[in-house]
Order: sequence, then C-alpha cells, then structure tokens
Amino acid sequence: MPDYFTDVVEPRSPEELAEAMGWASARHQTIELGGHFSKRLMGGPAEAANMTISTSAMRRVRQYEPRDLTISVEAGISYCELSRLLAGHRQMIPLDPPFADSATVGGMVACNCSGPRRRLYGTARDVVIGTQFATLEGKLVESGGMVVKNVAGLDMSKLMIGSFGTLAAIAVVNFKVIPQPPCERTFRFAFASLDEALAARDAILKSPLDPAAIDLLNPLAASAAEIEKQGNTLAVRAGGNAPAIARYERELAAMGAEAVPVNQEGPFWQAIQDFTPRYLAAHQDGAVVRVSCTLKELGAVMRPIPGPAIARAGSGVCYAYFEHSGDAAVFAAETAREYCETVVEFAPENRKKEMALWPAPGQDLEIMKRIKHMFDPECLLNRGRLYHRI
Repeated sequence: MPDYFTDVVEPRSPEELAEAMGWASARHQTIELGGHFSKRLMGGPAEAANMTISTSAMRRVRQYEPRDLTISVEAGISYCELSRLLAGHRQMIPLDPPFADSATVGGMVACNCSGPRRRLYGTARDVVIGTQFATLEGKLVESGGMVVKNVAGLDMSKLMIGSFGTLAAIAVVNFKVIPQPPCERTFRFAFASLDEALAARDAILKSPLDPAAIDLLNPLAASAAEIEKQGNTLAVRAGGNAPAIARYERELAAMGAEAVPVNQEGPFWQAIQDFTPRYLAAHQDGAVVRVSCTLKELGAVMRPIPGPAIARAGSGVCYAYFEHSGDAAVFAAETAREYCETVVEFAPENRKKEMALWPAPGQDLEIMKRIKHMFDPECLLNRGRLYHRI
C-alpha cells in the first residue's frame, strides 16, 4: 500500500492508483498528478497541492500481440521504451512528442503531444483505442478496448486526451500500432521566401505523393536547428516500398529538393522534434505559442513572427518561439483575434499566472467546465493545468 504521507505517492498498479485518488478525495486533499513531470512548462501553472501522485512506477506492458497491431501499456512507461519495444517488431506509434526522452505515455496522452508525422498518422486521438483511468471516487473505469474499431458506447477515453490530468488519472492506454514502412527517405528544400516554400508545399499536397511529414522552418529556426542549407526550409519525410521512394526522389528532385544523406536523417528529424525542449533550456524566460489554422492561412500566421517558427505545414499547426514570455503573451493575444485556436503552450512557471495563456477559449470552455464539475466537483485535481482556465 502506498504511503500517503510522503511528498510523492507512486502507485505501482492501476488499483493502487485508484486507491490513492479515492483516499485523497475522501479527505478533500488537492492533488498534483503527473508521470515524470517532464512538461511542467507546458499548459497552466502547477497550483500548490496537498499531495503529488506520480504514475512513473507503473511501467508494465499489459498486453501485446504484434500480429494484432495493438498494445496495452501502463501510463508510466516512457515513450522511448515503448518505441524500442515496438521497433523490435518493426512497428511504431509515430507521435514524435517533445521531451520524448523522459515523457511517459500517460503524460504524452494527457497533454495530446504530437510531432512532425501527425500529417499522415494524426494525433493521440487517432491511435488511442482505449484507456483505463482512476477517478476521484477511487474507481477504475475502462473505455474502449483492444480492437481498432470499437463503436460500442461513449468513448470516454477521448475526454482524457488533452485534459492535462484535470479529470482523472490515466492508468492504462491501449494503442493501435502502425507497421514501419519498408523504406524511408527525407528531402529538403531551401527557399529565399516564405511564399516560395508554401508554393512548394501546395504542389506536394496536390500531387499523388502522400508524405508522413511536411515541416516548414523559417530562417531563424533552420539556423537554430543547424540545418546545412538554411533560409525557409521545407522538410519532407516519405515512407513506402522501393518503387514509391524512387518516385519521391524523381518528383521532388524535379521541384528542387535534395535528399538528406541516410546517416543524417535521424539527427535531422531529432533536431526538429527536440526544438522546443532545447529552445526552452537555452532561454530561461522563453515561451512557445501554438497557433492552429487552415493551410491557406499558414503564411499569414508565420510572417509576423519575429523569432524562430516551425510549422506542421501539412496540418496547419504553427509554433512560434520567443526569448521573452511577455512578447509571447502579446503575440498570442493579437493572433487570437484572428485565430481562436491560439495558446501560449510553454512558458516559465513563475510567469504563467500573470499571462493570458489561452486568450480566446470560445464557447467550448463552458462545456469543458461542466465536464470538469462532473468528474471533479471540488476542483481537487491538477488545478489550473488546462492553460489556467480549468
């Protein structure tokens, strides 16, 4: 049984997690919930709590049959450990989250983290097929299952994705896994202007090609990522059989792309995936603003960004980087007038309470508050973590 009077409670099973949640709720104790807490700078400020519950000791693989293309794991297993296990069977869960070296699966799902390959494979909502979560009533609730298509009943697991642990504690996650492509290659373009880069992006999207990732880095981001040919860099990641890759090589070369040497492909994408943690480590007052927009609007979002910017150019998600959090707050407030899906995604913990992290949440916020009240009527769990709104 966990010792509930220590600084951090670390349940070793879903049952112990539910017991800890129920114990705290029965005594009206506020709870800080997390895994390795690798993303404290993400979302809202971590309000002071009576106790901390970490799922980091829950690392078991509950069920895995490679031929079924599904896996069930406890929330505390790290994304890297899970990726290594799947890679042994040439399978993957291509979410590419930031802070992947330390992120737990539960934290990655709770924060709805994704990376370059979301263009083809989507986000956690597209690969999570079920969850088990512990409520403040001390109960374990299962939603979904271990089959890819499951349409029976309300899929409550979707509520857990992106909730920042404000509703319940994720104990187990069931994933749909993806076979690794037989071959992969990376191509890059360098353009003098943003408009040229976007025109190339549009040409790729209109073509029969279907790359896994299309990322756009402005010159400052390309320089910080130490990409050889800088300027406005368009990076394309493609997978498939040998004839498919040969077609990518022909058609993208005709558009002006060059292939990244095979031995540099891993470091190339790692630099893009890790851009956020490296930037925040180098800038004590740094902040990151995320703007979601249409593909057509992406140029208008990126042009006024004064610092580095990286866009999932095939998905319409842009990340703007600021050395000073105050500048990020001003940019977010101004941008939210045009694009309501704007948040200050990362900011220093000591600055968050004075910032409007989610300037224009829209009418959905009231529904979110009602759902929060259903799960946590006393507001005990991860108070303020959902961008200081919930």
